[in-house]
Amino acid sequence: MRCPVPLRLFRAASGIACGSLALCALPACGNTVDWLGHDRMTSDELRPLTGPQEYPNALRDVLGKTDEEIASKIDATFQQLFYGDKYNEAIFYHDAYDANRAYIWDTLHWQVRTEGMGLGMMITVQLDKRDEFDQLWRYAKEWHEHTSGPKQGYFVSWCDVPSSEKPVLCSDPFGLQQLAMALMFAHGRWGSDTGTIDYGAEAIALLEVMQFKETLNGGVDDGVTNTFDPETKLVFDVPHVDAADTTRPSAEMPAYYELWAQATGDPFWSEAAESAREHWRRAAHPSTGLIPVRAHFDGTPVTGSANFDSESYRTLLNLALDHIWFGVDPWQVEEANRLLAFFSRQGIDWYGGAYTLDGVLIEGRDPALVVVNGVVGLVATAKDRAAYIQAAWAAQPTTGLSRYYPGLLHLLSLLTLSGQFRVY
Repeated sequence: MRCPVPLRLFRAASGIACGSLALCALPACGNTVDWLGHDRMTSDELRPLTGPQEYPNALRDVLGKTDEEIASKIDATFQQLFYGDKYNEAIFYHDAYDANRAYIWDTLHWQVRTEGMGLGMMITVQLDKRDEFDQLWRYAKEWHEHTSGPKQGYFVSWCDVPSSEKPVLCSDPFGLQQLAMALMFAHGRWGSDTGTIDYGAEAIALLEVMQFKETLNGGVDDGVTNTFDPETKLVFDVPHVDAADTTRPSAEMPAYYELWAQATGDPFWSEAAESAREHWRRAAHPSTGLIPVRAHFDGTPVTGSANFDSESYRTLLNLALDHIWFGVDPWQVEEANRLLAFFSRQGIDWYGGAYTLDGVLIEGRDPALVVVNGVVGLVATAKDRAAYIQAAWAAQPTTGLSRYYPGLLHLLSLLTLSGQFRVY
């Protein structure tokens, strides 16, 4: 018997067994059923994914690094982030209740977010770390999946919102999408019938709930909506009626959607990919290239989230992956050049980590942006792009309280720059 998410989170924090709370009634702990009333696609029916013929290796081809140097740096970065000193370096920890489960810890906010869980799973599937991948997924299933109620099938997380100084509980579309894509890559790389987890089936279930939540619930129930707007195909800021007409550019992942279209044959995802690309073009500032944390569907910034800030960095990585894997939008190269031109005007060694969209400095240097701008340099054709790639290579892993977010982006950037963030 599994308790609803709030009780499971309470158990995780308190150490009290779910059963001893005497609060987990049977109606809240039932088995998952096929809500749509038809046979769900199985893992065997997922079509193979096709990526590019070649993956650019900027660390080798632009900086002249050897394969041995690259492998050594990536391995050292992974070992520190996952198995380094637990108080100052690592963000990967095992569940105190079950050593077969593990989580990614947001050391700054003292939280487990689906953002970190999804990115941790993406890193481990890319590096062929199946044990760590499985441990992360088991933890996400046990502690974060809603197993009943209007949010059934969604995963609880924490979101930074303009209306609150502290993060609030949410169903974060960014994390949901990372989980789904990582599971689909695990299906392609390791197979869904070779272990204890049916990766493909879990990915299919997430795609289903994100696209059809309102159908599954018989309409909007307690404000819960689909993750994607059926009309525009844009992802909502959060799947709730309060987020109507609002999205986060960093949660738009056209490269993933193209792959989901390949896997399922559903044209919805191809349309979602093009909608995401079009929205980026509307949201980006025409002179600086800076993209806000939140924007309305028409591209205008959302009050309170209208600046280029740390969450915006994920947009740049998403853009680079779309360019590398599919390369169908020339604007992305123009955008990369525009961004690097802006940061070069500020000084490549001095630019800050947050700006208004028209380029007014808000906050100082952020190591997470330094490594992500190296990935922007991979896409760009500007003359100084090599300097940004070199800065990413020279960056040292972040330690201390704030290591969670820059640590994840650092390792993902190294994988991308070395041609090792691949489609499976």
